[in-house]
Amino acid sequence: MKEHKGANSFISERQTVVTIGTFDGVHAGHRKIIERLVNSANANNLDSVVLTFFPHPRMVLQKESGIQLINTIEERKNLLEDTGIDHLVVHPFTHQFSRLTALEFVRDILVNKLKAKKIIIGYDHRFGRNRTADINDLKQFGLDFGFEVEEITQQDVEQVAVSSTKIRNALLDGRVERANLYLEKPFTLRGTIVRGRGIGKDLGFPTANLEIEEDYKLIPKNGVYVVRTKIDGERIYGMMNIGTNPTVGGKEKTIEANFFQLDKDLYGKQLNIEMLVRIRDEKKFSSVEDLKTAMKQDRAFSKQYIKDNYA
Repeated sequence: MKEHKGANSFISERQTVVTIGTFDGVHAGHRKIIERLVNSANANNLDSVVLTFFPHPRMVLQKESGIQLINTIEERKNLLEDTGIDHLVVHPFTHQFSRLTALEFVRDILVNKLKAKKIIIGYDHRFGRNRTADINDLKQFGLDFGFEVEEITQQDVEQVAVSSTKIRNALLDGRVERANLYLEKPFTLRGTIVRGRGIGKDLGFPTANLEIEEDYKLIPKNGVYVVRTKIDGERIYGMMNIGTNPTVGGKEKTIEANFFQLDKDLYGKQLNIEMLVRIRDEKKFSSVEDLKTAMKQDRAFSKQYIKDNYA
């Protein structure tokens, strides 16, 4: 897969089949569309192109929306790389870009820059200034500019029954198993391990504090989870708390993982932590001893879950 930082930098010797979207989560529904894209390109001796945008349009047009995304842009790139597409075009979404008319978008971006011979798009896709144009307009542009439009019907979409919104809602509810089912892989938090307050170590559960740079990355519901990661090529399991640690006077939200059978200095390391299942809500216990008892129960649950599902 070749990555292009905007349509202006796109280069291909062949004409293309293009699909357009945010593709947040790169879930089962997205993969079905991309599989159709790749198969069509291969059958017609064309290059397959995914056109996506960053920042997310709502970040630019609705700055107070507080949008939370399943993937950071880097995570999205990594996931799309595994789909078999030839080109990924990440076009900068700006106020100026949002003012392009439907004609300008089709003519200048899809036809002149991306060399589109075919476009595969959802039945409800809207585009152009103020999103006034729809798939019928795109089909007319296809006649004018000589490209084919393949419609992903409502029935096609409903057969998959997966959406980024459903995944976000599941994660915000703490239902990571449901989200992972939709994603067809574990939901991941990626960040750098930083120094925390050291309370976990004092309790006998040394933790790695994960700091996530991207403020738009969705963080699942507060609570305790079973997790896994890879450290120096070795798969490591553990448990993770998302929350404020109210029993020990915490106030700020943190993400802290206690990895089993690990004795390494992780400070400064960048980790991808996969979330497997939620154990319980975060709770303010009446004493530190009660907290330690609960953490021992969490560890026992985690190890049994890992044994039952991943041994």
